[in-house]
Order: sequence, then structure tokens, then C-alpha cells
Amino acid sequence: MSLTAPPAPAPRITYGAVLGSPYVARLLGGTLTGRLPNGMAPVAILLWATANGSSIAFGGLLSALYGLSSALAQPVKGRLMDRHDQSAVHLPAALLNSALLVALPLAGPYGGPSLATAIVVASGLTTPPLEAGLRALWPSVLPEPRLRHAALALDTGTQGLLYIVGPLLVAALASAYNPAAALAVTAALGLAGTAAVALAPPSRRWRPERFEGQDAAQTQQLATPAVLQPFVSLTGIGFAIGAMNVWSITMAKHHHQDMLSGIIPAAFSTGSFLGGLIYGSRTWSGTPTRRLIIATAAFLAGWLPLFDLPGPYAATAAVTVPGAFLTIVVACAYITTDALTPAGRTSEAYAWLILAIGAGQSAGTALAGRLAEQPLTSAALPAAGAAFALAVLLAARRRLGPTGQR
Repeated sequence: MSLTAPPAPAPRITYGAVLGSPYVARLLGGTLTGRLPNGMAPVAILLWATANGSSIAFGGLLSALYGLSSALAQPVKGRLMDRHDQSAVHLPAALLNSALLVALPLAGPYGGPSLATAIVVASGLTTPPLEAGLRALWPSVLPEPRLRHAALALDTGTQGLLYIVGPLLVAALASAYNPAAALAVTAALGLAGTAAVALAPPSRRWRPERFEGQDAAQTQQLATPAVLQPFVSLTGIGFAIGAMNVWSITMAKHHHQDMLSGIIPAAFSTGSFLGGLIYGSRTWSGTPTRRLIIATAAFLAGWLPLFDLPGPYAATAAVTVPGAFLTIVVACAYITTDALTPAGRTSEAYAWLILAIGAGQSAGTALAGRLAEQPLTSAALPAAGAAFALAVLLAARRRLGPTGQR
């Protein structure tokens, strides 16, 4: 009989412990504030354009260009952070982005549509890469893996709030004042949040990880099949989100309830937030790759009730289920990517993940817009994107396994 006492169970991780860790609340709050322009700027740009006599089509084009240029520039800025440091990228980008957003109202009287388009594209290109930067900071801020796991889930889950709070804030400012004021507040929030992150000691001290003896050739090996396949799979996740946004507008028109176009995405984001809170508060068995595949399968299953063409209330409730698994999919994708990415390239790899979701979302929005008049097809598109993501992960599961992970 052994006299050795069994090991005491590890203390449960709480969000109070995570947020009480040094700098975590500042970094998370600053990142959320600095990223509010992601949810505010597209709406403010659209409102400004239409208020100044432009068509909704032109305003929508400007709004789409802001989001697309912001997504496309992410890997470049991630690479710059990996080569230099975070503050050297965040602060100049935030200053330029804020200045351009404030200058946009001057484009109407002085430059017309061409100047407005150039300013919008340039402001999108200069959005600070706060999301990728925060993911790169967590290992140095929270060395304890379980705390880091909870912080990543909290970080990922709160992203949906940007696209609920941001548009509502813009609508309130534009109604109380004008769209130019909404653009000015958007710029101020982006600059303040970015400064809070970039001037924090963890961000100022951060340097890209490099293994001793690693040569330049090893550092460059980011585009391997194992690393690329999570990127490809997340385009399917983004496709599902983009298709869902258009489907919600279709539902609003079909049922003559304009609020549905905002309520359904808000329910999806709420599910994502709550799912992230639950996921991050527990310790889970199995590898991140296994959890990624299971969560993606559940994400796919959550879209299947839409095939029955549910009514407004049932549809709103239904989208909370795939929303609840979105945070788990994205969090596990980051962990898997981190394990497969060469040292010194993590910020760039995270930026490619962000771009993959954004590109998929744009594709889902475009295709769903073309098929909006076909109710069953429109309702099936989110599931199609999720099925693509799951198929890629299942085909890649051997490459994504523990072998070769750091």
C-alpha cells in the first residue's frame, strides 16, 4: 500500500485571477478600445457618405474597402512586429489611422469621391495590428498555461462585442451630432486604446522569440502545409459569418422586421461571448487539435437548423449555438498555429489567421448577396462554409497533431 498522498487538484482558474494578473486588464481593455474602430469606422463611413449626397452603393463600397484593406495589411504589419517590436508598429499606425479618419470629412468639399476613396483605403491599411499583437503578448504576460488559456478565450470571446457596441455608438453620435463627429470619436478611441497597449511595459519590452542557433532559413519557413491548412480552414469559418450577416438581412426583409438584421448578428456575438466565458473557465482534456476539430464539427451542427427556414424568434435562438462554438474554434486555431509556427514569426502567423477569417467573410458576404433571393440556399451557406472548414481540418489532422509541435 502506498503512503504517498495523491496530488492535490490544481486550483480552478477564475476570470478574476486572469484580470487580476499584472497588466492583463490594461492590455485587454486597451485592445478592445483600440479595435472599436473595426466596428465603428465602416458604419461611420457609410453614414458620412450618404449624409454628403453620395449613394448607398458608394457608401457601401467605401465601407467594404476599409475592411478589406485593413485585413490585407495585417500580415505585413505582423511581419514588421516580428522584425522590430510592437510599439514601433502600433503607435505610427494609430496616429496615421486616426488622422486619416478625422480628415475624411474634408474629402467632400475638396477632393470628391476619388480623394475619399484614397483616404478610406489608406486608413484601412494603417489600422494597428492590435489583435495579433495581443496574442503574441500572452505568453510573456501569463506564463501559467491555464491562465493563458483563459485569457485567450476571454480575448476571443469579447471580440463580438465590438460589432455590437461599435455600430450602436456610431448611430447615437450621428443622431445626436453628425457623422463627422462619429468619425472623430472613432479616431480618438482607436488612438487612446492603442496608446494604452503600446505604452504598457509588456508591449514595450516584447521582442520576438528566437531559438538559440536558429538560422535565417529556419526563420523563414512559415509557408509549410501544416501552418497553411489552419489558415485555409478558417476561411470557411469566416465564410459562414459573412453569409450569416447577409442571411439576417434577408430574414429582416422577408418578415418585414428591420431590427432582425441587427438582432441576429447580435445573438450570434452574444453566443460567442458566453461560449468563450464557459470554455476559458475550465481545463479541458485532449490536444488543441482535437478540440479544434470537435468544436468545428459542433459549429457546423449549429447551422443545420437553418435548413428548416425557422421564423424570427427561432432563428435568433438558433444562431447562438454556432456562435457559442466560434470562440473555441478560433482560440484552438491560435494555439495550434502557435505550436506549428517557427520562432520569431508568431505575430505574422496570427495576422494571417485574421486575414483568412476576413477574406472568408468577404467571400461569404459576396456570394450570399448574389443568392439572397433563394431562401433555402441563403440559409444553407453558413453550413457550407463550416463544412469546408471541417473537411480541411480532418484532411490535415495528422499534420496538425502533436508531432513536431513546439
